[in-house]
Amino acid sequence: VFASPEVDLHPEKITNHEMGYMFEELIRKYNEATNENPGEHFTPREIIRLMVNLLISKDTNHLSQKGIIPTVYDPACGTGGMLSVAKEEILKLNPEAKVELFGQEVNDETYAACKADMLIKGEDPDKIKYGSSFSKDGFIGKTFSYIFSNPPYGKKWSNEEDFIKNEAEHGNHGRFAAGLPGISDGQLLFLQHMISKMHRDNNQTRIAIVFNGSPLFNGDAGEGESEIRRWICENDWLEAIVGLPNQLFYNTGINTYIWVLTNQKEPSRKGKIALIDARDMFIKMGKSLGDKRN
Repeated sequence: VFASPEVDLHPEKITNHEMGYMFEELIRKYNEATNENPGEHFTPREIIRLMVNLLISKDTNHLSQKGIIPTVYDPACGTGGMLSVAKEEILKLNPEAKVELFGQEVNDETYAACKADMLIKGEDPDKIKYGSSFSKDGFIGKTFSYIFSNPPYGKKWSNEEDFIKNEAEHGNHGRFAAGLPGISDGQLLFLQHMISKMHRDNNQTRIAIVFNGSPLFNGDAGEGESEIRRWICENDWLEAIVGLPNQLFYNTGINTYIWVLTNQKEPSRKGKIALIDARDMFIKMGKSLGDKRN
C-alpha cells in the first residue's frame, strides 16, 4: 500500500508524529510475527516523550542558552525513536540548539533502519554504531549530556559472558565494577554502561531508562543486583523511580518503571530518592493495539 501513488507520505502531508504511529504499527505486527522479546525494538512515543521531559524539564534555562550543544545517547537505540523525540523536545525549548545524536544497536536490520532514518533527517549517520554496547562499545571514552534507553527485558547475556566477566575483573577501570546481574537478565548491565558515559567534569549528565520490575528486587543481599543498587545509591545518582501504568506497550502488558539518574543532584534532593506512583495516570485507548490498551 505504501507503493501506491494514491498514498502521499510527504512530510508536508504526514507529520513526524503521525508517521511514528504508522511505523510503530508496522513494527508491532513484525514483533507479533517473530515473537520478539517485549520492548526489543521500540517504545511508544508517549513513553519516550515522558522520559525526555523528566530529564529536560529542570534544564530549561540551560538548554535555552545561545550556542548550546546537547549530546544525546541511546546504547540500545533500535530504530532511533528515543533519539529523534529527544531532539524534537529540546528544539521546542531552543530552536537554535545544535543537538548531536549518538546511538548503538546490535540488531543488524534495526541498525540499518536507524541509520537510514538519520540520513533522511540530515543527521550524522557515523554517530550510529553497530554491535553490542557491551563487547563492542562504539563510544569508548565519550560522555554525554542526556542518555536514554529501553533495553530488552529478561535477555540473557551468556553470549558475551567471557568479555563482561573479564571487564568486571578490572574493577574501577571497567564498567561493571559494582557487580554483575544474573546471567538471564542484562538490564542492569545497560545501566552500568550508561553510568560510565556520564560526564566526569563539572558538566551534568541525566539518565532515563525503562526497566521491568526485576532490577528493583532481584539479587540476594551482598550479591549481583543488590550490590549494583547499593553502588548507585551510595553514589547518590538515583533521583527517582516512576511506576508506570501497565498495558502501555504493544507486545507486553507487564509493569514497567522509569529510573531517573543524574551526576549532579540539586542540593535539596541530595540523599533522597523520589518514588512516584503513576500507575493510575493513564487514559484508555479507543482501540487496543496488540497488548497496548493505555
